[in-house]
Amino acid sequence: MRILVVSDTHGRHENLRKIWEREQDIDKVIHLGDVEGGESYIEELTGCPVEIVAGNNDFFSDLEREKELKIGRYNVLITHGHYYYVAMETEDLRKEALGRGMDVVMFGHTHKPLLDNSKGIVMLNPGSVSYPRQDGHVPSYALMELDQKGEAHFKIKYLE
Repeated sequence: MRILVVSDTHGRHENLRKIWEREQDIDKVIHLGDVEGGESYIEELTGCPVEIVAGNNDFFSDLEREKELKIGRYNVLITHGHYYYVAMETEDLRKEALGRGMDVVMFGHTHKPLLDNSKGIVMLNPGSVSYPRQDGHVPSYALMELDQKGEAHFKIKYLE
């Protein structure tokens, strides 16, 4: 199973189209907020199951604030992250996810990619497809892949 994880598209879909053309055999898309009205477009583009949560710029959206998903044997919390102040630090979000029995927490908001597999949980931020803020300002996204044994593998990728 291959899962594309994106965040912070802010209604700009050019790079998302490029990513979709690049990546093959995607089974699910997870969007971590700040979609700004692009939900239907993303569902049509991908033609696969899509999970989307609301970001701080999704003002008039009826999207859920966060979701708990079961992906293979993994319990996954998806959230934009702004309610957990991830722009300052990620410890509150880590503690919340661990307290809920999650194996993985995916979040956005900072526009900076992060993959941290320490302290008992995988913390994944794919960065931003549209407005990257890390050094080099290259749009980024992530893949979660489950191998034949059901083991999860994570990778942050860049659109160059």
